Amino acid sequence: MGTSNPNMLLNYVPVYVMLPLGVVNVNNVFEDSEGLKKQLLQLKEAGVDGVMVDVWWGIIELNGPKQYDWGTYRSLFKLVQECGLKLQAIMSFHQCGGNVGDIVNIPIPKWVLDIGDSDPDIFYTNRSGNRNIEYLTIGVDNLPLFHGRTAIQIYSDYMKSFKENMSDFIESGLIIDIEVGLGPAGELRFPSYPQSQGWEFPGIGEFQCYDKYLKAEFKAAAAKAGHAEWELPDDAGSYNDVPESTEFFKSNGTYLTEKGKFFLTWYSNKLLIHGDQILEEATKAFQGCNVTIAIKVSGIHWWYKSESHAAELTAGYYNLQDRDGYRPIARMLTRHHAILNFTCLEMRDSEQSSDAKSAPQELVQQVLSGGWREKIEVAGENALPRYDAAAYNQMILNARPNGVNKNGPPKLSMYGITYLRLSDELLQKSNFAIFKKFVLKMHADQDYVEDPNQYNHVIIPLKPSGPKIPLEKILEATKPIPPFPWDSETDMKVDG
Repeated sequence: MGTSNPNMLLNYVPVYVMLPLGVVNVNNVFEDSEGLKKQLLQLKEAGVDGVMVDVWWGIIELNGPKQYDWGTYRSLFKLVQECGLKLQAIMSFHQCGGNVGDIVNIPIPKWVLDIGDSDPDIFYTNRSGNRNIEYLTIGVDNLPLFHGRTAIQIYSDYMKSFKENMSDFIESGLIIDIEVGLGPAGELRFPSYPQSQGWEFPGIGEFQCYDKYLKAEFKAAAAKAGHAEWELPDDAGSYNDVPESTEFFKSNGTYLTEKGKFFLTWYSNKLLIHGDQILEEATKAFQGCNVTIAIKVSGIHWWYKSESHAAELTAGYYNLQDRDGYRPIARMLTRHHAILNFTCLEMRDSEQSSDAKSAPQELVQQVLSGGWREKIEVAGENALPRYDAAAYNQMILNARPNGVNKNGPPKLSMYGITYLRLSDELLQKSNFAIFKKFVLKMHADQDYVEDPNQYNHVIIPLKPSGPKIPLEKILEATKPIPPFPWDSETDMKVDG
């Protein structure tokens, strides 16, 4: 059982649980409210702080531009409120389906897909010309191709409509967190490893910038740099290659040449600019509301131990031994007062196959440290459903890398953890018993606390974005700094 000690409460890390992907189905119907209510009350009884839910663009704006239908989500939010839980809402501008763990299919709105029929270049495209309809290419962010609106304007209008239609839930303190989807699976990245196109773990993936819009942008950037002859890479292999089998990623490969560095900088900068623009719209939409804004960054842990970090590079994270690809994202977030939400918190190196040169522990350490060094809050989640003590202990270790402090706040602490995901399997008796222990240990053995102020999570009205940070200033954060030290194991084990 928990207790309530004011000093220990400062070590409390709230726990949220992700709701099933299709809790509101593709036809905008809330199918099993009674069943969900029963599950939510079980979570509440376990001390869980709240739940996270995808608010699908493909459901809400299904019937045409600016024709929003929020009614079903209002019923869902009301139920969450009745069960006494808080809510993290994801602005999900991507398709559900085609990624690891996707068992539900919710495409982006049909009227957008129809535009793609006549102009397939609105979608991310690989070198072979395969289109990916999960998310609009960054190349159309500022082009008015969607009945007179740009992609950024579509996302902005959607968030404003959400705020107007859910203002009572925001004002009551139910909705505490708005996570802004910025790419496939809601993550700020390129769709470099789509299962729908035959990618299998641990393939290096492929660059996704061969639509005509990004192609033209690259050609213009290369010409401006005095290299009109440079083209997009044609030597980076295909989805399931290993780094050494490609000219681009092999030892001393193209990625180390002047041309390779120019391309990788351009490609990764596109993500920074994309995230920055949409977050500015998000802070305008939610300014003055008592919510935090968050984004998600993907935990691409395979090939992390290889020289070229190929899988990270194809996704747009330009991260090498001598270049930090994640701290610039954290620095970009500083002006929007936004939280960096990272995945794969449950994974340990020892569980990974050595063939993939995978290092999830070092990756998590690097990304979280980068966030803390930029003085932003970091949060996270597990990448795959796990019900065992080893996974929970690893998540607790990452939440408080140097353990609890009995006399005040811990040296390092995550802002919150979201467990993936609510299911019958999680609620099965023995699984749920250990999950309850996990929640208690995340709460530093303290009772559930309704008021976040008590554990130092003062939620204030969202401020407007600060002044634009010049790209050069953001890129100064690529200079590698050693990560903070982590304890070898947590002092709050679920099986201790």
